[in-house]
Amino acid sequence: MSAATPDPENENDRLDDLIINPQVRIPSSALNFRFARSSGPGGQHMNKTESNVELMFDVVNTPYLNEADKTRVIIKLASYLDKEGVLHVESQQGRSQLRNREEVVERFAVLLRQALIVPKKRRPTKPSKAAKEKRLDSKKKSSTTKKMRRERVEH
Repeated sequence: MSAATPDPENENDRLDDLIINPQVRIPSSALNFRFARSSGPGGQHMNKTESNVELMFDVVNTPYLNEADKTRVIIKLASYLDKEGVLHVESQQGRSQLRNREEVVERFAVLLRQALIVPKKRRPTKPSKAAKEKRLDSKKKSSTTKKMRRERVEH
């Protein structure tokens, strides 16, 4: 195929990509799912269907995140990671496996989106002259108020 002709397989892959932010796209093939029966009461339906969905994503070995992003995710989502660096997100809220699968993918995307936010660097600033004067004035005012309270108690 020529470079101008789009590859249909790549088109489908791009449609299945989970867009985290403009720089990070994760294909659905990188997400692993495990299904089990949900816990708790629920009667016949819950006892027969495997509606509990667990999503697993290998953060440490993924080629879809650069090293800085991997480090950021590992630090911020440490409670979701196992010893091997695999991220686990689980859902068993809905009655259907499909609904739980959609929910777990959405939660995964939100978690990853939040973990990949780079905090703005703080620039230390000095208080202005007016701010210093205002602070000193309020200290003087509270000081005089407390002095007046003490004088009343002594009489």
